[in-house]
Amino acid sequence: MSRWRTLRFDFQSMASPCSLQMDGQDERAMRRAATDAIAEVRRIEEKFSRYRETSVISRINRAAGAQAVDVDAETAGLLDFAQQLWMLSDGLFDITSGVLRRAWDFRKGRLPEPAALDALMPLVGWQHVERDGNKLRLSLSGMELDFGGFGKEYAVDCAAAVLQGHGIAHALVNLGGDLYALGARGLPEHEGEPWLVEIQHPRPDPARPAAPLALLPLARGGLTTSGDYERFFMHEGQRYCHILNPHTGWPVSHWQSVSILAANATTAGALSTIAMLKGPEAIGWLQTQNVRYLAVQHDGQVVRNGTADIGDQLRQQA
Repeated sequence: MSRWRTLRFDFQSMASPCSLQMDGQDERAMRRAATDAIAEVRRIEEKFSRYRETSVISRINRAAGAQAVDVDAETAGLLDFAQQLWMLSDGLFDITSGVLRRAWDFRKGRLPEPAALDALMPLVGWQHVERDGNKLRLSLSGMELDFGGFGKEYAVDCAAAVLQGHGIAHALVNLGGDLYALGARGLPEHEGEPWLVEIQHPRPDPARPAAPLALLPLARGGLTTSGDYERFFMHEGQRYCHILNPHTGWPVSHWQSVSILAANATTAGALSTIAMLKGPEAIGWLQTQNVRYLAVQHDGQVVRNGTADIGDQLRQQA
């Protein structure tokens, strides 16, 4: 019988460093599984990225204000999910809000012109999306859809499903920090132990910049973090991040980061983003969602749900 080993496959996708880790005995099977899982991630990027001219999303956006577009079952399912999130969040999670990036330039780091932002706000609103069976129409010229709020997390779950279809029972999928654990570790010396996942500190200590906020054992399910530290700029001492409130057009500011543990990465990612958007109301709302969370307020205070298992799992770093 082949010996147990850990294989790690690193690759780039969705503008992020990505990896697959697997414990197993059949190296050839693990390599085949990794090849197919990586291909699945790239398929999803090609199909749904707004940056790809040939993507479904680009095709829909080019037709805004004109004719309806036919969509396939996978796209329709994701649109159904987007509508559910819009309703669940009282309109805060809105995949039409990506159009606001036309006014916000986080690379140049300057505030938008008020007139430019005002001109875009009427184009934001899921209520302007018309659906009839497998047909979808953006009713206003200039509208856009953007799956960026859950596209990478969806790819995480799809990659994990591919690995599972290959018979892989011990794996960790990581796409730019969005994770799914497919079973605990399998190596005999670590059998049954969870994968240890670092939660990035949103405001690292300059003396210890690599020190994580927490270490989280993850045996099965999705773990994602939304935060104000990946794409942002500072202006007159205030931080402006890329998570924009579709009701105001302006960035969120109450939370530095929100990490969510849920049954899958797609759900976890959507809930962490909604929590960022809900500001001070996020904790009360998260407590109704039956998920575990670790959140850092704007003042650095750490908030987590009080269930025993989250207290056992989160080990704060000194």
